[in-house]
Formats: sequence, C-alpha cells, structure tokens
Amino acid sequence: MASTQKNAIVSDKISGAKLLLECLVKQNVEIIFGYPGGAVLPLYDALYQNNIPNILTRHEQGAVHAAQGYAKSTGKPGVVIVTSGPGATNVVTGIADAMSDSVPLVVITGQVVTEGIGKDAFQEADILGITLPITKNNYQVRNINDLPRIISEAFHIATTGRKGPVVIDLPKDMTVCQTLEQVDCPVDLESYHPNTEPSPLQIRRLVENLATAKRPVILAGGGVVAAEASKELTYLAEKYQIPIIASLLGLGVVSSDHELFLGMAGMHGSYAANMALVECDLLINLGCRFSDRLATSSKDFAKNATVVHVDIDPAEIGKVIPTTIPIVADVKKTLLALLDCECALPDTREWQNLCQKRRKEQPFKYDRCDNSEIKPQKVIELVGKLTKGNAIVATDVGQHQMWVAQYYPFKFAKQLITSGGLGTMGYGIPAGIGAKLGNPTKQVVVFVGDGGFQMTNQEFAILNEHQLAIKFILLNNSSLGMVRQWQEVFFDNRRSQSVFENSPDFVMLAKAYGIEANRVDDPETMEADFTTAFNKPGPGLIEVVVSATEHVLPMIPPGKANDQMMGVD
Repeated sequence: MASTQKNAIVSDKISGAKLLLECLVKQNVEIIFGYPGGAVLPLYDALYQNNIPNILTRHEQGAVHAAQGYAKSTGKPGVVIVTSGPGATNVVTGIADAMSDSVPLVVITGQVVTEGIGKDAFQEADILGITLPITKNNYQVRNINDLPRIISEAFHIATTGRKGPVVIDLPKDMTVCQTLEQVDCPVDLESYHPNTEPSPLQIRRLVENLATAKRPVILAGGGVVAAEASKELTYLAEKYQIPIIASLLGLGVVSSDHELFLGMAGMHGSYAANMALVECDLLINLGCRFSDRLATSSKDFAKNATVVHVDIDPAEIGKVIPTTIPIVADVKKTLLALLDCECALPDTREWQNLCQKRRKEQPFKYDRCDNSEIKPQKVIELVGKLTKGNAIVATDVGQHQMWVAQYYPFKFAKQLITSGGLGTMGYGIPAGIGAKLGNPTKQVVVFVGDGGFQMTNQEFAILNEHQLAIKFILLNNSSLGMVRQWQEVFFDNRRSQSVFENSPDFVMLAKAYGIEANRVDDPETMEADFTTAFNKPGPGLIEVVVSATEHVLPMIPPGKANDQMMGVD
C-alpha cells in the first residue's frame, strides 16, 4: 500500500533504469534516439517494457543529429541514450553543435560502475570532463535517489533561458540498484534564473531611438525562432516600416516574399541585406549572436548605427559588437513590450525605396542561360516550386547549404534545419530523419552534398523501418565544394584533397537500403525527372550531377566588411 509524503510517493522497490524511464515519461518525452551497449543494457531492458519508442540509429552521431532535427523542428527537447566510452564520445560533435546553435537536448550516457570510475575500466571515458565546455550543465548520478531531481533539472536547464544540451552520465550500477522512492522533485536552482522580462528603461530608450531613426533595420536570428516570435516581429516591422534581414538560423521567421524582407545577411548574404547592415543608423538585433559569418569584420560592422541587442543570454551582449542599448530578455516578451508602446512613426520612405531598389536590382543570380550542365541553384528553385515552399528543409553543410539559404522560398519558422555555428558535415541526413519523426504529417526534404552523404548515409537503414517518406536531394559535384571554392579563390586553384576521384554508385547504395533512387544529369529533362520522383510514395534519393565549378556568390572574403562582396555588379 503506497502512502503519500511531501514531494514523495513511497511505493514498491523500483530499479534505477525503470525510475529513469518513469522520469522521462513525466517530462512528456515522446521519442528517444539511441544506441545500446554494455553500460546501458539494464536501461534498454527496461525500455523493452516501456512505451517510449527508441529510434535505433546506425551510429551514435546519427542519434544526436536526429535528436537535434527533432528539437529544432518541434521546439521540444531531443533525448539521446548511448553507452559508455566510444558511445559517449561519438555524440560529442552533436553536443557541441547543439551548444553552438542553442538546441535543447538531454543526452544520457552510460558509464562504468561507480567503483570502476577513474580506474581505466573497459569502455570508460571521462564524459563529464570532455563535455564540460560544450554543455549548459552536466551531471553524474552517484546516488539513485538523486536521479529524479537530476532529470527534472536537466530538462529545465535544457529548455529555458538560452536553450542547449545537458549531459547526464549514468553509471551502470545506478540502473540496477533498487530504491523505495519515486520522487517528484520540483526544480529549485538558486543560481539559475534566466531573465525573460525586458527592462522598461531600455525599452523606452529603444522607442526613443526608433522615433528618430531614418535608416532602421531589424536583424532576426535564431532567438526569434526559439521564442516563437515570428508574428510579433512581423507586426513590429509592418507598424514602423522597418526592413528585415536574417541570419542563417533566422531564415523563415518572415516569409521570403514579404515586402520588407531583404534576405539573409553575412558572408553569402544578399547585396540588399549586407548594404542595409553597413548603412543603417539603428540596428535592432533580435536573438542573433553576431557570429563572424554575419559580422565578417567586427571593427567595420554597422559603424554608423545605434546598436540594440536583444538576447536572453547576457554573455552574448557586447561580446562581438559594442552595444548601445542592451536588452537581456526573451525576444517575444521584448517585442510585445515594444508593440504596447506609443511611438512616433519614423519616416523611412527614402530608406525603404533604397533597400527595395537594391533588392530588385541585385538579387541572387546565376547563369540561367547555360544549359550545358545542371546548375545547383536551379535544382533548389525547382524543389521550392514542387513543394510550394511548404516543406521542412534539412541540409548538410557546404555549398548546397548556402544555395538552399539563398534560393529556397522559406515561409515559416522552424522550417530550416541546418548546422549553423559548428558547420557539421554529416548533419543533414539524420537531422532530416529527426525532423520527420517530430512532424510526421509534414513534407520533409533533405539537401546533401556527396561529401556529407558519405558520412552518415547509413541512417538510410531506418527510413523504411519507420515509414519515413523523406526526399533526399544529393547534389553531386564530385568534390568538397566549399573547400574547393576557397582553394580556387584564395589558394591559386590548388585543389588539395578536395576532389573525389572515386565515389560509390549512390543510386545503387540507396537501393541496397530498399530506397527508391534515380540519377538526374540532363538539364532538359530535369524538371520532369524531379516531378516523377516527388510523386512517388515513400522515401527517395535523387542524385543530381551538377556543375563542378560553380561558386556560391555573393561572397565576402574573410576579414572584409559586409559591403566588400565578391560576385555583385
């Protein structure tokens, strides 16, 4: 007979493994991405009798990237379980990626028994020490009764403030020992209280500057996506007629065809967006961390602007760009506070006309008349047309990633699933799988290069297993395209180890996994070939043989200011 106590329910004995899974159920975990091994066998035995589905990826890196795709596309925390030693170290890249892009993850790593820690036991790795710099927090369970508290804290930390990854290291003996208590622990972290409310004084200063601005611009970053503030951002921009530019991770917060949207800014951003950064007199940064791919030369960045930086992470304020009006707060709450204020409407007509003129006269462009080979930009435009701009789009990293950012007609937040800050090759395939698992009724398209494809294509094994009707577009230029581009531009065409002399037959490889696949290499039949492939049910691979010499343009050379773009007239 169970009796009730304050903050505790005393019941029959329960193993640590079952207790952990019950804690995950209480956290509303819908899905686990994981790979079993010796240190987590008791946990997987308990999972055998539990209702939370586990997605058995074919590599631990695939598990963590899939969890990222799930988290980015749903806003919910991704959950990963891997074994000790190599299992744990194989997720380090994904943890670092999630930390850079502020993705909420809870990663549970197996560990050798408590008594063996520090003794170089079989498959032991100091995952706490390894992940300390790349997590919001990490834990090692040393007392089974601490487990419910640790789980509650981990999810709270991962999903609040600036979101990010948390690691829980779980010694094997903690999964088999028994406890009488199932403790429902409220989170009480005295030193962790992220501020979400904007300062009224700073809001007033922003409003005063906005009223007198002649050339204001809004920079939308991933923080707008995390705060689910797209609607409020659009209202503010329309109310005051402020042009909007986006970082890579901010794409989709405003529809790409919105009259105020100037495009992505930064190294491969649009001419209109980069010139707006250079010439603005008021820069309102909403949830963007001023990375070096956006603020390509910090000393020359927005030199004539009053810089407003809204970010929930105080460490980002002033870290790269000196900030005049810092606002440490939730982006959505900040926008709501601004919309509640009475403010004289600035006269931005001349500025708007200039920005729109640049947008029309200097769009992203490529040689549309060259029919001798397939242009990768045209492939992305075609996929945008076939999906009507409504697909969730995952990418790997490289040239294709930038072309997707430039040419896909994004319409909504959480639509682009990509590796921003870390630039992780191999990300695209598993991230797209995670996005589809989190959004089973939505169309998911994955763009990947031939380099990234060869890093994580083993995850194709789970597509039919889970009936994931994802279309994968493999842009094959027989090289590491972005590396090759830099070598051609900055290293006098010395293509050192960036060209693939031998590659597998990608179509046959996909078919070996039971995936429908075809190769497209004729510019004349490309549209018909794609239409046929997209109309087929189930997962599919479309390998497209594209130009091997195409460059992503515009391009700002490293260290140069935003107005020093190559590839513009």
